[in-house]
Amino acid sequence: VKMIPVNTPKGTFRVWTKRVGNNPAIKVLLLHGGPGGTHEYYEAFDSYFPAAGIEYYYYDQLGSKYSDQPDEPTLWEVPRFVDEVEQVRQALGLHQDNFFLFGQSWGAMLAIEYALRYQQHLKGLLLSNMMASIPAYNAYVQEVLMPGIDPAALAEIKALEAAGRYSEPRFMELLVTHYYTRHVLRMPVEQWPDPVNRAFKHLNQSIYIPMQGPSELGAGGKIANWNRMDDLQKITVPTLTIGARYDTMDPDQIKAMADRLPQGRFLFCPNGSHMAIYDDQKIFMEGIIRFLHEHANGE
Repeated sequence: VKMIPVNTPKGTFRVWTKRVGNNPAIKVLLLHGGPGGTHEYYEAFDSYFPAAGIEYYYYDQLGSKYSDQPDEPTLWEVPRFVDEVEQVRQALGLHQDNFFLFGQSWGAMLAIEYALRYQQHLKGLLLSNMMASIPAYNAYVQEVLMPGIDPAALAEIKALEAAGRYSEPRFMELLVTHYYTRHVLRMPVEQWPDPVNRAFKHLNQSIYIPMQGPSELGAGGKIANWNRMDDLQKITVPTLTIGARYDTMDPDQIKAMADRLPQGRFLFCPNGSHMAIYDDQKIFMEGIIRFLHEHANGE
């Protein structure tokens, strides 16, 4: 475990990282979802990456459970997080001959932003379960996913949301029953893996709500207008986009991202949702490992 100092406009804070494995040619930095989530749900990689000879780094972004959690609302901005990732990269000694950046959900959004600013340091990029446009994501939720939710439950969710009553158990109970177990992780909630439960339990709401909004039912907050679809052509490093049939994110749009990326490739998880890392694990992991090994050799 290595605590890395990160300089911010509000002073220096420390972020938590942990290295697993040793491979000079493949080093993967994992950017977790949220914002304000934790690395914990990525523990699934422990069952696959070591056997595949992949070196990887767990990392809790500033404000997350294992890192410092300053009460500084001005720090929760996308460019500041990008700057943080670059400081972490330098501290870990990752560079263009070995540095693969993996992000899922918000982590993939952060990875796109990082690549647009610092792709000269990247060997490859992996973007999991994230569309390149929040307005397009919101439209997909409204037009495709919401009609599949029980109308009475949806009305109650919207009423609680409008009243700002996000912390009430009923709010999460409705979301989990009617939406999360269909589109976030397709398992009965009592079967959700321990790493997922810990990640949800440790979510820092004081970052998540201002940046993303109160739930996975679309995105509001500071990232509501984020759209990089037209900028993807600027990312020239080999990039894998990963979409899933039942995801909160439109898999067709994630495939379209791969088509726009000069070296893009698309991995489809036919049984997966937003956490295809668990509910379509074999296809998800094999596709990632294949991509990493192909590009580790400079192809």
